[in-house]
Amino acid sequence: QVQLVESGGGLVQAGGSLRLSCAASGSIFSINAMGWYRQAPGKQRELVARITSWSSTNYADSVKGRFTISRDNAKNTVYLQMNSLKLEDTAVYYCNLNSRRTQVAAPRQDWGQGTQVTVSS
Repeated sequence: QVQLVESGGGLVQAGGSLRLSCAASGSIFSINAMGWYRQAPGKQRELVARITSWSSTNYADSVKGRFTISRDNAKNTVYLQMNSLKLEDTAVYYCNLNSRRTQVAAPRQDWGQGTQVTVSS
């Protein structure tokens, strides 16, 4: 079993900042990548940011220059620093883990329970 514990969501005014955290634990042999996705009401889940085990990152165009993803490998934790938040950033944010449970196992995806981020005017 793999557990993903997210924290840091909440209500913030436009222009403000929030920092999300996601800690992975359980049956993890190696981590390929961790990331954040979000889903707004009536919309599909979309990638926000992703970081690989070799620290390569990619971001959605809508958050480039405002959000920063980072990772603490020793703690199996990923962070998302969100600055200059906009109304359209309001969504449920989900942590994603791409990992292997054993050396020979195929990579698998796991999801956190989601944390609400609400940006108000």
